[in-house]
Amino acid sequence: MTELPLIGEAAAAPSAGSPDASRLAGAKIGVITFPGTLDDRDAARAVRLAGATPVALWHADTSLGDVDAVVIPGGFSYGDYLRAGAIARFAPLMSRIIDAANSDARLPVLGICNGFQILTESHLLPGSMIKNDHLKFMCRDQVLRVENNNTHWTSDYAAGQEITVPLKNQDGQYIADEKTLDALEAEGRVVFRYVGFNPNGSRRDIAGISNAAGNVVGLMPHPEHAVEVGYGPESLDGIGGTDTDGLGFFTSVLNKIVGDAK
Repeated sequence: MTELPLIGEAAAAPSAGSPDASRLAGAKIGVITFPGTLDDRDAARAVRLAGATPVALWHADTSLGDVDAVVIPGGFSYGDYLRAGAIARFAPLMSRIIDAANSDARLPVLGICNGFQILTESHLLPGSMIKNDHLKFMCRDQVLRVENNNTHWTSDYAAGQEITVPLKNQDGQYIADEKTLDALEAEGRVVFRYVGFNPNGSRRDIAGISNAAGNVVGLMPHPEHAVEVGYGPESLDGIGGTDTDGLGFFTSVLNKIVGDAK
């Protein structure tokens, strides 16, 4: 029987005490929690497995502190009243995130599922999210194709690479007018596309997009649930495969943070 790697080894992280490990651990990634957020602890764990230090942020905070990046995780912020992400968009901390993402510093921001919905409501990303076209909650392992590996969150993937991560949503149908969709395609801002099956009716099979600078990325599937050997999707023998396909999001932004700091 093949021995499973220890927790954290899936990230191929540098050995403890090495200069690279110290630089990675010094990177701080904030994970924001709203009333109704479900996946903040999972996102924090993904950050930790990648080698960085997660920092808990509360929606009512008025400062981001000294974080190097922010993850807006999934869930049902404010119960998805009005529409998904519509109330969370006005949280005090979102104002700070919007300013920091649009500043010259270009704070990296990743919105996952409800986080993606919040990013569209905040106009950090174009378009909107509506009910799945089949009007049902969908939960499944989903294949994605990496269309753009030049963002702050996707540089550790290869262009055209297919990855498998869990998907779970009810309001996951991405929509935008044809002019916006054409612009996203022309500018290379479609970051992920559904492969084999469109689970929610999203226009042009779009699963995730970015802003023009590439520091803000939003997607509906959940990479934070595919970061640990033996616990990811389609885990058959507990080794390799698609178990850790989502880890590249978090190592990508770490490489960006550490690279900029050198």
